[in-house]
This record gives sequence, structure tokens and C-alpha cells, in this order.
Amino acid sequence: MYELLRHNIDKHLNISDEEFEQFAAPFYLQEVKKKQLLLREGQVCKFEGFVNKGCLKVFYSDENGFERILYFAIEDWWITDIDSFTNNVPSILNIEALEDSEVLLITQPYKQALYEQLPVVEKLFRIMTQKTHVALQRRMISSLGKTADERYLEFVHKYPQLEQRLTQQQVASYLGISHEFLSKIRKKLSRPK
Repeated sequence: MYELLRHNIDKHLNISDEEFEQFAAPFYLQEVKKKQLLLREGQVCKFEGFVNKGCLKVFYSDENGFERILYFAIEDWWITDIDSFTNNVPSILNIEALEDSEVLLITQPYKQALYEQLPVVEKLFRIMTQKTHVALQRRMISSLGKTADERYLEFVHKYPQLEQRLTQQQVASYLGISHEFLSKIRKKLSRPK
């Protein structure tokens, strides 16, 4: 159950088997069925999660009721509403399973206890937070400075394993375009040159 989590940690830093056992102990496994919400808007997010299996989306609904996807999370990715989790405020986000999924969850009190017991954990989450900031910055720059065609190609190149698991509507929502416009982009890009 913790093999993928260990692999993820090892990508960021080296910890001993004993430290990893102590790190993994407070995590608990949550099974989430397809279309089930792990977090609903208005709830306080009480977890930070690691996707062990499956695919989830983090999204909100805009003032017109349109779904806006911030990001997807598949195996070996982390998931949370960081604002709600950190500040103990109601979430404006939803987290929904797109496939039957398994997520390893840790609560804020256990995470804080790990910071005190294992200084390496604070370093780990600092590194992961920095990488998340870089990814968000790149996504913002892409959204502001690239055409829809370029954003789609970037998405396909960066996440080839993800596109096949998503509907056209989900990809379009992530890119901030209509699914009809995405169909036109795909058709245009598939034409021989």
C-alpha cells in the first residue's frame, strides 16, 4: 500500500526505512468511487492526500455554473485544497474521482506532529511546495501567453498518460476552452501538413 508513496518520497530526498515507517504511519487509505466527491465546496479540507490509484479532478464552479478544473491528480500525485487545509477555512473547491480511486490521507494534526518528530518531513513538504509553485507559475504563464492550440499541445506533451483517461469536456475545462473549440483544435492538428 505504501510502495508508491515511498517511491514518491525517494524522488525528493533520501530517508531511512525507519523514518519512512514513521512518516507513513499516520496516513490512512480512503477508497473513492467514480463520481464520488472526496471534498465538497463549503467543507473544510481536513486532509492532504497522495493518489495511490485512480484519477481525480480539483475544480470549482464559476458564477455561470461552468466547471473550471484547476488540476488533475493521478497515481503518484498529491491532492488537497491547500488554502482550506492550511487556513482551516471552508473550501471553494471540489475534489471528485474520475475513476475508482485510492488516496492515502493525512490530517493536519498528524502532519504537524511529523514536522516535530521528523525534521526531514518539513524539508520534504517544502521541496514539494516549491515544485507546486513552479508548476502553478508555468500554468499561469501558459494560460496568459499561449494560444489554445499551444496550450493543448503543451498539455498532451506534458501529460501523455493523462489525456487518454479524460473526456474531451474535462480537457477543455482544464484548458479554459469549450469542448467544441477543442474538437476544432484536434481536427486541425490531425490534418496532414
